[in-house]
Amino acid sequence: MVSKILIVDDEQPIRTLLEYNLKQSNFETIMAVDGAEAILKVEEEKPDLILLDIMLPKMDGIEVCKTLRHRNINTPIIMLTAKGEEPDKVLGLEIGADDYMTKPFSPREVIARVKAVLRRSQERTEVEMVDDEIIKSGPLTVHPVQYEVYLGDQALEFTPKEFELLLYFMQNKNRVLTREQLLSAVWNYDFVGDTRIVDVHVSHLREKIEENTRKPVFIKTVRGIGYKFEEQKV
Repeated sequence: MVSKILIVDDEQPIRTLLEYNLKQSNFETIMAVDGAEAILKVEEEKPDLILLDIMLPKMDGIEVCKTLRHRNINTPIIMLTAKGEEPDKVLGLEIGADDYMTKPFSPREVIARVKAVLRRSQERTEVEMVDDEIIKSGPLTVHPVQYEVYLGDQALEFTPKEFELLLYFMQNKNRVLTREQLLSAVWNYDFVGDTRIVDVHVSHLREKIEENTRKPVFIKTVRGIGYKFEEQKV
């Protein structure tokens, strides 16, 4: 089955470059030139992945991403950013984007990132179909199939990528995990990626599950290595 990619960028040369290289790799492409059109195309065309520029007319990429996630549309999103847009890039990850790429980018990198994100999305779907084991650690409970997390009786809201990261942590309790391991397992990169993605998502997880983010109980930092999810007693 051919995957459909929505390209959202107001610059014609960027759209043309992305369209050509994606079609060369046997992807179907559709286009949007602003944020408002992007949301309409997502609802009408139901793409498998979105390449979403941050700087857009009418509604910027951050607002598009936020709107889609608020509507429970979990289509994978790769944000396209220009150099110097670091705050927007981090915010995009925090509100639910799956990855980001900084312009200018090579066609080879675009295809590699698209394939990696799509593969991870497919694997997640397959796991949902077979793995219904509830995972607990103290007051924290995760339901993998339902994509639900509870802290005591309180239901918590997570973006798809935050949920996957938390689930992986809890499936590997008390193990020290490097940023590279987490990047490979959760983002499924086949090449060296930017480990700041991991740090951003860990920070966001802590805000939701830790009582004191400066003294975390669940997700501990292992200096110079990565992180460890510590088992909590009931």
